[in-house]
Amino acid sequence: MSTIENMQQELQRLKEQSNLRSLPRMVHDGRHVLVNGQQMLNLSSNDYLGLATDSGLREEFLHTLTPDTFLPTSSSSRLLTGNFSIYEELEAELATLFGTETALIFNSGYHANTGILPAVSDGQTLILADKLVHASIIDGIRLSSAKCIRYRHNDLNQLERLLKEHHTSYRQIIIVTESIFSMDGDAADLRELVRLKHLYNNVWLYVDEAHAFGVRGNRGLGCAEEAGCILDIDFLVGTFGKAAASAGAYIVCKKVIREYLVNRMRTLIFTTALPPVNIAWTLFIVRKLPEMQARRKHLASISRQLREALQANGYACPSVSHIVPLVVGSSTDTVIRAEELQRHGFYALPVRPPTVPEGTSRIRFSLTAEIKQEEIEKLILEIENEKLNMES
Repeated sequence: MSTIENMQQELQRLKEQSNLRSLPRMVHDGRHVLVNGQQMLNLSSNDYLGLATDSGLREEFLHTLTPDTFLPTSSSSRLLTGNFSIYEELEAELATLFGTETALIFNSGYHANTGILPAVSDGQTLILADKLVHASIIDGIRLSSAKCIRYRHNDLNQLERLLKEHHTSYRQIIIVTESIFSMDGDAADLRELVRLKHLYNNVWLYVDEAHAFGVRGNRGLGCAEEAGCILDIDFLVGTFGKAAASAGAYIVCKKVIREYLVNRMRTLIFTTALPPVNIAWTLFIVRKLPEMQARRKHLASISRQLREALQANGYACPSVSHIVPLVVGSSTDTVIRAEELQRHGFYALPVRPPTVPEGTSRIRFSLTAEIKQEEIEKLILEIENEKLNMES
């Protein structure tokens, strides 16, 4: 059988299992999307604070630009001629906000997670990673020469046993986790992870705040700010492509770590840097994040309302955040439920294997601060009606 025939066979298998994916055709219309001529409220966006649809912010930013400052390409790696002053300005702003020695920005969260771990680990490194860390972290681990053990999701008792068992066998151990997990919307106990890290002098802590930056904490700096442990985390990583309505990623860290990454991190060294105008927009947004507590409070309120409604209707809902899963089970049933919600004006998408384990396909509601109270109430009513229809 040829390679093409193998591909066709695999695609057919995915289709039969209701796991076949395709790129959606849509038109964005503020808080809504238009798909096949139907307008739907977007419940699948990572624009958690609603900044990407804020035309007033874009207009204000555009007024700051001139032909000399509108630079749509860096044309180079930062280590060659691509290190414009705006990059260093953003890094200085981040370091000041977080109260860390320094910061370093990257082209994406995927670049961060696939680049940092291989750079800082070697054959004498053990990575202890939460079972549910993002695919980018898994790929970073695979690219490294470290040994890895995946501990059960948020099982800190198992993690403590693994640290006790292995801390003398490796030069360094790196605990790797997300703060808010992207599929269940639940959170790691950062204070407890910091406690475990401090048990041994050769343990580092790596935390990905992709889904918390901008959303959690008084100034929007994430769960580490909320937990008061920013300076206890060695590799504190986050992204700009979600709540910050931009693109790229960052690490806030010690100066020696930054210098080491600049010299060893392949996804930083061997790539053209993001356009300076993009960095300028990110800086513009980052400076406004501390003022956006009202948006964060509204998002927390509607998220709590949806979580409580799902639990009241008998759904297991592990979420403690604005990412709220409605776990259905089979991929086929999940697709049907999502299509029904879409017919009623809610653009909610099914999440299926291999993104989640077999039998746990779910509709993943990704809420934003632009969603109104009455819209959440209408969504809850629709979920309850669907449940009654299934049971009748």
